[in-house]
Amino acid sequence: MPTLNWVGKDEVLRYNPPYHTLEKKYTFNAKNSDNMIIKGDNLLALKALLPQYENKIKCIYIDPPYNTGNENWVYNDNVNSPKIKKWLGEVVAKDDLSRHDKWLCMMLPRLKLLHRLLSDDGVIFISIDDNEMANLKLLCDEIFGLNNFIDVLHWKRKKQPSFLAKHTAKVMEYVIVYAKNWNNLGKLSIETLSDATKKVINLTNQNSIRHFNSGVRVKCFNNGVIDKGIYTIKTMSIEYLNDVIIKDGKTINEVDVKALFCVSQEKIDKYIKENLLYITANKSLRRDISEDEKNNKKAITDLLLDWGDNQDSEKELKEILDYKVFDYSKPKLLISNLIQSATDKNSIILDSFAGSGTTAHAVLELNKKDGGNRKFILVEMEDYAENITAERVRRVIKGYGKEPENSATGGDFSFYELGDRLLEENGNLNENISIEKIREYIYFSETKEKCEHKGSDFLGECNGVAYYFLYKKDEITTLDFEYLANLKKASSYVIYADVCVLSNETMMKYNITFKKIPRDIKKV
Repeated sequence: MPTLNWVGKDEVLRYNPPYHTLEKKYTFNAKNSDNMIIKGDNLLALKALLPQYENKIKCIYIDPPYNTGNENWVYNDNVNSPKIKKWLGEVVAKDDLSRHDKWLCMMLPRLKLLHRLLSDDGVIFISIDDNEMANLKLLCDEIFGLNNFIDVLHWKRKKQPSFLAKHTAKVMEYVIVYAKNWNNLGKLSIETLSDATKKVINLTNQNSIRHFNSGVRVKCFNNGVIDKGIYTIKTMSIEYLNDVIIKDGKTINEVDVKALFCVSQEKIDKYIKENLLYITANKSLRRDISEDEKNNKKAITDLLLDWGDNQDSEKELKEILDYKVFDYSKPKLLISNLIQSATDKNSIILDSFAGSGTTAHAVLELNKKDGGNRKFILVEMEDYAENITAERVRRVIKGYGKEPENSATGGDFSFYELGDRLLEENGNLNENISIEKIREYIYFSETKEKCEHKGSDFLGECNGVAYYFLYKKDEITTLDFEYLANLKKASSYVIYADVCVLSNETMMKYNITFKKIPRDIKKV
């Protein structure tokens, strides 16, 4: 498999960012909430999420800097490398000859943490354009595995191309899609949202009507002839389609459906022959799942037309916040469709480049529509995390616009900021950290599980091993026979303390592993 090399890659691969705590500042619209908005560096925030959310996130959507040279993003990871330290605090400009190296150094550790957070049946969607598309694809192949690549979706981001374009007028961007594990992936059903059940014509059968939760205005198949790009569909079965075939009070028998495809004519013909080709409301190619593929849980998705564009997102933000915020935020429809395609009603969705909070808006609206209990986690490092990101979510929850009672989604969230690092640079415990947060970290570092026990030395038991953390902030703790007598029965033990006075024979007899505080604490 081809690999990508760049300046700083080796140093970044060796870099292990420090573990910081997350400090809750307030909860909006509830006493407690599992929905999170985190203000802070997203690399450190993702690391801080590991104890509770490793392998738990069903869907990740990120919209990182495109590295166009016009975004004013700054590389700020404190990697221990002289050449990388020279980059710190400098805006990455278009004429910066190292801007691709900086972008890859920024993305690599974040994608590695996102991979750890993604569940075994999870999916990640990454928005990108031509500036870093090729580099991102190779980087994701390396991190997620080439076998877990699903697709590169093409999203129409503008209604009309720019007439000022120097060479080509671009209207498309990309959404790269990877699974954590292809074999565990459920069906990706890319469909537009609709309050009512709509219809889809099976193109290989003139009299067959299929029902999906997506809208389409079609007539029928024209003698099996497919003309790439534009379909004119006629039907003999019109009774199910009177919502689209009645015009000016008269029944008509033709409706044009325009569709663009990024697959070959050979594949289109194959899908028709195998009864796998459908047209959906977003005018994208949909390949339905055969029985064999259902067993392997594989699916294909393609072109994203009419999924909102930049003008829509600008209008949405202006309506919610009363003023223009960003030039290139993503429309809610795009994020909603991606989330709905890859999640169920109880999934956790993460966005670590949260921007204006579109992902939270999409999650809350989906929950309102179908009664779901999806949870969101947003991370935003810029100062607007509170007055734009969180403010948008507050207004969405309570309602906005001329009829706020209709736009209100309900819901809640807790707002967090990045706290202190748990281990000092010399490896010692930061004594300003609460004992419960230290206990949580210790147990996770040993087991990769969440610590459920509170208020005692006992952290929990995993795979027959009982874990104890004998720690007092202002006292030296000792593992001795008196302490040993009070332990619960287990196959073996891992015990943290300051001092151990037990003999080697006793340690072997009871299968005890002693770890000295704080020198033996693992780094996550």
